[in-house]
Amino acid sequence: MSRPRIIVLGAAVLLTVATVVAWLLVDRSEDDPVSGPPAKAAQEVPLADGSTTEPDEDWVAETAASRQIPVRAMQAYARTEIAQREAQPQCRLCWNTLAGVGSVESAHGTLGGAGLDAAGVPSKRIIGPPLNGENGTRAIEATKESTALHGDDTWDRAVGPFQFLTSSWEQYGADADGDGRADPHDIDDAALGAARHLCDRDRDLTGDDWVRAVFAYNNSMAYVDKVRGIADSYAK
Repeated sequence: MSRPRIIVLGAAVLLTVATVVAWLLVDRSEDDPVSGPPAKAAQEVPLADGSTTEPDEDWVAETAASRQIPVRAMQAYARTEIAQREAQPQCRLCWNTLAGVGSVESAHGTLGGAGLDAAGVPSKRIIGPPLNGENGTRAIEATKESTALHGDDTWDRAVGPFQFLTSSWEQYGADADGDGRADPHDIDDAALGAARHLCDRDRDLTGDDWVRAVFAYNNSMAYVDKVRGIADSYAK
């Protein structure tokens, strides 16, 4: 391999690593990012006959199959959209934005060969790398609360299908399935927590607030663009 090709290849690898690291950055403050268009709005989730909280099962199955999303994850995204219509109607959150975030963060709860059980919990915990100040991350020491979530008693780590930090989970965590516990490893709870995060500050996700919301979730415009692209592909 010639020297110029080595240089080009090395630059490409560094760019890829830089992009991945950007998605792992843990400074989730909301600076004003570069503005851009929101993701396309997907079809509104239809309700099951006689229900005000549950999505139509056939619609969930068909949508999951056509978008290659696990049915159990699709159920969580659909239920969360319905819940947010009641809780924060001004946000106008669409399920495909949640699915875009869930895809980037954990491949819908299947990262590393995991699978979602009937309760919506991955067959093996999805734990991010240690936030030890290396690879572009801030150093965040573990706490008793964070160690209970990821098992690392030295450094904090992002956890679950939506890769929540302990501090963010304490702010936005939710018990979506009514089992008496807000669990970031449970995709129902995590999806609702992510919805609360995205809809914070009275955002309207049909306009410029969409970019601000996703940027606040992970401070990287590369991340925003990735989520938008996936969300748009689901809106067909």
